[in-house]
Amino acid sequence: MTRSIESFLRPSLLAMAIAIAAPLASSPLIAAEQAGNLRSYNLPAAPLATTLNQIASQAGIALALDPSLASGRTSAPVSGQLDGVSALQAALRGTGLQLQQSSAGTYSLIATPEGTLALPETSVNARGDYESAWGPATGFTATRTAAGTKTDTPIVEVPRSMSVITREQLDDRQVLNLNDALRYTAGVQSSGYGSDSRADWLRVRGFDPTQFLDGLPLPKGSFSNPKVEPWNLERIAVLRGPASSVYGQTPPGGMLDMVSRRPQAESAHQVEVQVGSNEHRQINFDSTGKIDDEGRFLYRVSGVVRDSNAPVDHIPDKRYNIAPSLTWNMDEDTSLTFISQFTRDDTGITGQFLPLQGTKLGSPAGAEISHHKNLGEPGWDFYDRTYYALGYAFEHRLNDVWQFRQNLRYTKSDLSFRAVNVATFNSVDADGNVNREAGIVNEDISQFAVDNNFQADFQTGALSHTLLIGLDHQRSNTNYQWMYGGSYNYDSNGNITGNNVPPINVIRPVYGQDMSNVSYFALQDFSQKTRQTGLYVQDQIALDNWRLTLGGREDWVHTGTTFHNAGDATSTERDKAFTGNAGLSYVFDNGVTPYVSYTESFQPTSGAAASAAQSFKPTEGRQYEVGVKYQPVGSKNLYTAAVYDLRQDNVKVTEGNLTRQVGQLQVRGLELEATTQVTDNLKVIGSYTYTDTEILKGAANEKGNRMALIPRNQATLWADYTWNSGVLDGFGIGGGARYVSDTYGNTANTEVAHVGSYTVYDASVHYDLGRKINTLKGMTVAVEAKNLFNKDYLANCDGYWCYYGDERNVVASVNYKF
Repeated sequence: MTRSIESFLRPSLLAMAIAIAAPLASSPLIAAEQAGNLRSYNLPAAPLATTLNQIASQAGIALALDPSLASGRTSAPVSGQLDGVSALQAALRGTGLQLQQSSAGTYSLIATPEGTLALPETSVNARGDYESAWGPATGFTATRTAAGTKTDTPIVEVPRSMSVITREQLDDRQVLNLNDALRYTAGVQSSGYGSDSRADWLRVRGFDPTQFLDGLPLPKGSFSNPKVEPWNLERIAVLRGPASSVYGQTPPGGMLDMVSRRPQAESAHQVEVQVGSNEHRQINFDSTGKIDDEGRFLYRVSGVVRDSNAPVDHIPDKRYNIAPSLTWNMDEDTSLTFISQFTRDDTGITGQFLPLQGTKLGSPAGAEISHHKNLGEPGWDFYDRTYYALGYAFEHRLNDVWQFRQNLRYTKSDLSFRAVNVATFNSVDADGNVNREAGIVNEDISQFAVDNNFQADFQTGALSHTLLIGLDHQRSNTNYQWMYGGSYNYDSNGNITGNNVPPINVIRPVYGQDMSNVSYFALQDFSQKTRQTGLYVQDQIALDNWRLTLGGREDWVHTGTTFHNAGDATSTERDKAFTGNAGLSYVFDNGVTPYVSYTESFQPTSGAAASAAQSFKPTEGRQYEVGVKYQPVGSKNLYTAAVYDLRQDNVKVTEGNLTRQVGQLQVRGLELEATTQVTDNLKVIGSYTYTDTEILKGAANEKGNRMALIPRNQATLWADYTWNSGVLDGFGIGGGARYVSDTYGNTANTEVAHVGSYTVYDASVHYDLGRKINTLKGMTVAVEAKNLFNKDYLANCDGYWCYYGDERNVVASVNYKF
């Protein structure tokens, strides 16, 4: 796109969204001749006038709506294959109103005469378990989402590539972290550094995704990264591509939009006990229900207690987590849900930063380094992180058109981290000794985030609008200090004066080395304050089967950094940016929905440059995407395909101990994904991802190279078969395969940073004991194995260190629901 066209298009997107949303006429709806064709409906309870207008417009029914009759009434949910009249009747259930047809074929509303027998719910194929974008989904396939739009929208109607991992998927695959959760998702590279109990190393379309929880971003630092507990989640949406026109601070690759388990009126409780590899012992619990008989107050509490070891010797993997929440249903139009969480982690470096020699390269010592080998100092190392959050989600319906939402959260993350690892520049001698370095990290991040938006659902002639107007604000404070102790002591002239951190033998390590004489200097030591405000508007417009989404956002960001290791030097970044999006799709009656979209990203970057005296510049990106979604009418199956071309400027990369920004990257790709309920017994998830990355602007040895950590090809398949009758009633088996092609671990694409492709297999067995033994109703036993055949492979080599891929991990569980 030329600069002149781009400069015109970007502000015009915002203007178009506002202009099209303006009411074009105030007269009653005059629709065309009634259409008798069946359509697929999945509409939530909403203001009655809004729902009736939407159905009438889509079905071509002439409906004369008396505002005085519809005012203050809420429609019933409408779901299933219905003609237009049946859909209107379904929406009117319980309202005290009914349709009346004139001799001219038009319709109006009248009060239901007293004594009239209401039709049973089944006569209109309505469904009582309506799915919300913020609630549970049934089975493997979700049908609605708020990812990318912040409104409750059918997935097939969002002109974006996305995947939703449901609670049932998480349970069936015994997910312990986000790496596990996203292994079978198109466009996602998980476990980029192998097993790491400190963080989830994920890439979406080549970039580290921003993680959102309950509509608000999670704080991310240098070492204090989000480590979300998946047991507390109801669903995970992976939105691929930029989303800054609504969310602001997102990279071009995409984002994770996670939803916490929230209180439910129906009482439900479960306890799960796990045991497994590496002395894994874990208890998960969840309980929800009413506090009072009327259901005005609902509660939920979930949590995890894990006492385990990591795959590497002498490293714990302990977690203590609790997530209580409370909903107050003030009235039928207003609700307030308090959402809180506390997590304490006690672990260490499971990636280990192993030397090239003995992993990728041959070793002078003549032996490979074991997967389990700890080359640190178990008695000295630790990684202690405390995370807590308190917030709420508030919803209030103002009238038949407008509703208001506010999400607010305060988050605090404190990290104390101390570790010895193999030195950046390392070589193993003939006896197996290698130099080491040490680091002491203290990092604390506090964040306040609030998002306010108004949503209006209305008609302008034949157009149905879902208008969103929002304002969000973030304030984050970060204090970060990284004290570094190298392999040698140096004098003021840079001469080596003696050994600093003691070396270690990679074959026969001896622990308990004296660390008291190690001298440290501040590699990085700064305090950073970031203030960000965003104003956004979006309009989702429906005309018959057409869906048009237009949106725009203006962001203002102020970042102030004080560098304590540079004489308290300061750096201030003041940035503002406009980002827009435009998407168009057509929803065919047979379930096929092709779409095209253009989106942009803008992301302030936390941390400091390699000089430790300069803040990073924000990254900017843009993407073109064409795709198609197919959800066969009446099924829970979802098939998606997408091709895209995206670019990003000012990309942050970390190699060794240095972090810097490169010029411009380009990513082009193809993504195919299927989530299917093939039969009542068989569920299948499959994906294929092709990702072509190139550095367009950068250092001389980087230009034209591939991005680090991103494979060109990935393919996954997971299937679960469960018997529902006969001798094996309640018994199920699952299996999966994951293929990842070769990668480079650095932007220079050096041979020592190249690792080959690999394929690993997963498997599970599970048995619902209650299907055969009534006294054990609600109890399920399961065993799940990741990397079933214990494939030996390298996940990544970055030119300095190498990281082994995940070894076989087996977890057995007993789950009791009551």
